[in-house]
Amino acid sequence: MTIPEIEEELQCMAEPKYRDFSSRLLPQAAAEGMLGVRLPKLRQMAGKISKGDWQAFLQTCPDRWFEEIMLQGMVIGRAAKTPEEAIPWIQQFLPKIDNWSICDSFCVGLKVANRYPQQMWRFVTPYVRSEREYFARFGAVMLLDHFAAPEYAGKALQLLDNMRSTAYYAGMAAAWAVSVFYVHCPEITGEYLRHSHLSDAVYNQALQKIIESRRATPEQKTAVRAMKRKPR
Repeated sequence: MTIPEIEEELQCMAEPKYRDFSSRLLPQAAAEGMLGVRLPKLRQMAGKISKGDWQAFLQTCPDRWFEEIMLQGMVIGRAAKTPEEAIPWIQQFLPKIDNWSICDSFCVGLKVANRYPQQMWRFVTPYVRSEREYFARFGAVMLLDHFAAPEYAGKALQLLDNMRSTAYYAGMAAAWAVSVFYVHCPEITGEYLRHSHLSDAVYNQALQKIIESRRATPEQKTAVRAMKRKPR
């Protein structure tokens, strides 16, 4: 598919009502560039692009619309099969992320991290420590999507405990990540929470996400409720 063909198809798939609803959940800059194409349709298009000259697409696709940026991230996740192939494209893509939606969709689609966990762990972890909001969010969401397992839990939680970014969307990703690690590794994460240096806001948000999780047991939820920090 050529870029003009892709842009035409995106406009044909756009739904104004869906755009109006979804744009309210995003920062203003991202919302203003949204056409209103649903994610399943974008994934189908990414699949088509990934079967062709996907490198040319990534080199030439403009960043005019929210969906064009989202589509680029999906193509990287589908088409780049090894760390050597994926990492340069990821590095090129990351500065384009300016909202939680593109960040989180991009992270979950990077299946290369499941196939090559050790190499991708080394690549991802410096981003958790970044002072840039969406670099830090990328790192945290990659941890919860691809490394929520006992062999990584201790190291991952320590990274989250030492995040440098204090920006809102970085902190919320850290809270989300802690809650996911708790579900997968409750003993390791429970011990971590007793000595955590997370800010009160992030710490309490992590506990709230555990309480709201369908995968946490009633007993775990009761214990977590008792761990909440009171306002100082």
